[in-house]
Amino acid sequence: MARPHIEPYVELNDPFRKFDINGFKGSHYKVLSLDTDTGACTLKVRFDGGFKRKPGLSYSDVEIFVLNGEIKVGKQSWREGHYACIPAGMAIEALSVARGAEALVMFNDSEPHFEESGESHHLALEEGYASLNTYEDAPWAPGNLVTPSVASGCLIKVLRYEPLTEALSFLYCMTPRFMQDNISYHDSAEESYHIWGTSWMMQFGELPTGGYFWRPAYINHGSFRCKYGTIAFGRTDSKLHNYFHYNPWSNPKENLLRAAAQVYRQRPLLHDWSVSDGHNHPHGPPDFQHPHYHDDAHVRDLHGNHPGHDHGHDHGHEKPKSKGAGKKGGGKARGKR
Repeated sequence: MARPHIEPYVELNDPFRKFDINGFKGSHYKVLSLDTDTGACTLKVRFDGGFKRKPGLSYSDVEIFVLNGEIKVGKQSWREGHYACIPAGMAIEALSVARGAEALVMFNDSEPHFEESGESHHLALEEGYASLNTYEDAPWAPGNLVTPSVASGCLIKVLRYEPLTEALSFLYCMTPRFMQDNISYHDSAEESYHIWGTSWMMQFGELPTGGYFWRPAYINHGSFRCKYGTIAFGRTDSKLHNYFHYNPWSNPKENLLRAAAQVYRQRPLLHDWSVSDGHNHPHGPPDFQHPHYHDDAHVRDLHGNHPGHDHGHDHGHEKPKSKGAGKKGGGKARGKR
């Protein structure tokens, strides 16, 4: 993805801007991160008291996490801690905010967009819809849900799992006096917003309440400390795999090569095939089991850019097209942080 590395960023220090596009008039926003190629973004949105919106849809997958206040969606009440994932093209009921509310709002595929409609698009994958009160309706699991595991004292609640890419949306918390001494990196981009509490990281210092980061793949982070405990909302764009080491000076390219070396050691035939010129490709698209792989909203960018992957051939991959390109309506969340 084309979002830059943002870490640490404390949004509480910056003012809101007026959100003056269709479907959001009567609210204000802050840009936490932005993909300048597609318009995909993570926003903090403040809905003013009296805000109302008719039923409608977006051409992007949208994720919402309510930080405070109450948002009425049809007969449902989305209160503090409520999470919703609304697939692209799926219409939701009329929305209203009586006394004001704040939420993280994530447009995963394109710029912010709303189109009034009482019906979903006929191609909308409505089975991907999720809506739950995360503080009450989801259990905490130990951090060893992800392997290799983080140190004990870091807990996770999985809110959304995308089976094709293994992307995750989740809550996590660090218990008081949590500590982990090693350094980690991932194959995935990683995003986090501190709902409450302060943690410390060797490379980036303290991240307090209102702290945010968007961290691209293979960037070192750690060691970690948390004195009084934290709770945070996080996301990845693919499988969350922990690579642990103790060299704080390695760069992302070196970390990528170290990850590739692990494939070389553990799956040598796959490694040899992937770096050879004489691929025995099956006839058809690169992923013959999923012919529409590159059109999937969550993975369309994965094959557009392979840092450190230069073998003099393109493996037959085509650069995926933006799903949001050419759509009418909507407007990009403008303004710099």
